[in-house]
Amino acid sequence: MSATPSATKQSRAVLESGISAYPDVGGIYRDLAGLVGQPIRPLPRPAMAAYLQHFETRCAKSKAIIDRARQFIPGGVQHNLAFNYPFPLVMDRAEGAYLHDRDGNRYIDFLQAGGPTVLGSNDATVKQQVLALLEVCGPVTGLFHEYELKLAEFICQHIPSVEMFRMLGSGTEAVMAALRVARLATGRKKVIKMGGAYHGWSDQMVYALRIPGTGGFEAHGIPRACRAHTQEVMPNDLHALERTLRFNRLRGGTAAVILEPVGPESGTRPVDFEYNQGVRELCDKYGALLIFDEVVTAFRLGLSGAQGYYGVRPDLTVFGKVVAGGYPGAGGLGGRRDLMNYLAAGLQGGQKRALVGGTLAANPLSCAAGYHTLLAIERTGACAKAGMAGDRLTRGLQALITRYRLPFVAYNQGSICHLETAGTLFVKVNVARPWTIPAAMKEIKTRKHMMEEMGAAYLAEGIVTLAGSRMYTSMADTDAIIDEALIGFENVFRHIEGVAA
Repeated sequence: MSATPSATKQSRAVLESGISAYPDVGGIYRDLAGLVGQPIRPLPRPAMAAYLQHFETRCAKSKAIIDRARQFIPGGVQHNLAFNYPFPLVMDRAEGAYLHDRDGNRYIDFLQAGGPTVLGSNDATVKQQVLALLEVCGPVTGLFHEYELKLAEFICQHIPSVEMFRMLGSGTEAVMAALRVARLATGRKKVIKMGGAYHGWSDQMVYALRIPGTGGFEAHGIPRACRAHTQEVMPNDLHALERTLRFNRLRGGTAAVILEPVGPESGTRPVDFEYNQGVRELCDKYGALLIFDEVVTAFRLGLSGAQGYYGVRPDLTVFGKVVAGGYPGAGGLGGRRDLMNYLAAGLQGGQKRALVGGTLAANPLSCAAGYHTLLAIERTGACAKAGMAGDRLTRGLQALITRYRLPFVAYNQGSICHLETAGTLFVKVNVARPWTIPAAMKEIKTRKHMMEEMGAAYLAEGIVTLAGSRMYTSMADTDAIIDEALIGFENVFRHIEGVAA
C-alpha cells in the first residue's frame, strides 16, 4: 500500500531533520531522577579556585569594562544570557564556530546567541546580502519592503500549518499575539501551558517558569490578575492536560494550549514522540486551539520545524531566533488563514481585530537577513549538519560521563544539546505544601551555584554554553571542533570525584 501524501511529507521531514534518532525519554527521566536523588558533585575547591584565577589573569579587560558597565546598566549587561559567573565576558568578534573576547581569548560557541545561528556566526553570504540592502535602503523605512513578502512566502511554503505569516519584533511579542488571537477566535479566556516552559516575559506568561509547580513565584511586579487565566500542567502528562481541559469546559472553556513541541526549555524536559499528537487530539476534543512555540525549533530542527518532524499541525505557530538569522527583530506568528486574518480584521471592517504593533517589526534588515538565512539553510542542509554535530557532541559527553563514573546526564534533540550536572531544574517544588518550599529553594540555590561554577569552568576551557547546561550546535561545528570541545569538557570532568565502582 502506498503512503498517503501527508505520511510521505512527514517521512520526508523526519529524514531531512536534524534529529537522527529520537531520545529515550523514559531513560532520560530515570537518569535525571538519579542525579537529583544524590548529593551534588561540584568541582573540588582547588580546581575551582584555579579556574576563577584564570578569569582574573586572562580576562582583565572584560572585567574592567563590566565594572564600568555596572554603573550605567542594571547588573552590568543588557541580556540575561550574558550573566556569566564570575563576571560577564566582553565579546569583540564572532565568526563561524568561534567567539573572541576583548582580551584575545577564543571560545567554541555553543551558546549560538541563544539558538538562532544555525549556519554559524556572521555567515558571509547573509552578511553580503544585508550589506547590499543597507547600501540602497537602510535598515528601516516604516513602509512595505518586498523582503517581507519573500520571507512570508518561504515560511508558508515550508512550515506545514502556516497559511499566513506576520513578522513581529520578538518571540515574546509573538506569544502575546498568539494568545490574543486565540481568545478572540474562541471567545474563551483560559490558556494552558506546560510547567517549566518559558514563553517570553509578558505578564500572563510569567507563570511556572523553569520548574513546574512554582506558579507565580517569579512574577514580581506583576498583579495576580494578569495570570488569572493562565494554567499549568505537568509536561508529558496527557491525563493531567485532559483533566484541566475538562474542568475548564464547565467554566467557559479553554482558548488555547501552548507548548514547545520538544518539551519545556528547549527540550530540557523532553516529551514522548506521541505526546504532541495526543495534545492535538485533546485540543480538537475540547475546542481549544493548539499553539506551538517554535521560537527555537523552527528552521533549527528542520525546514518544516518540529511540527514537520512530529507530523502534527498546530493552529498557530510562534516564531523567533532563526527567523531573522541571528539579526535583530526576530519574531513572528503564523497559522491558519481564518485565524491570522484577525490581525488585519480592523483594516477590512466587519470583524474585531487582535491588535499588534511594533515600529521596527518586519523592518527590511530583519526580513532580508531571515530570508537569505533560510535560503542558505535550505541550500546547505544546515539543519542536518548541525544535528550531526549535536549527536557527536552528545555521544562524546556520554562517553566521558561513563569513563569518569559521573552521575551527569547528556542528551540531545539534534542540534539542541543538554548536559545536566546539577539537576537544578529538576528539584521538585510543591506549592500545595508550602512548608516544604524553603528546603526546596535552598537545594535549588545550592545546585544552581554548582551549575554556575561548571559553566565558568567550561568558559575557562574555551567553551561557551547556555548557563552551563544547554548547548546549540551549528553547521560550522566540524568534527575537529567538536573533538576540541570534548577535550575541554574532559579537562573539567577529570577533577570531579566519580561514583564508587
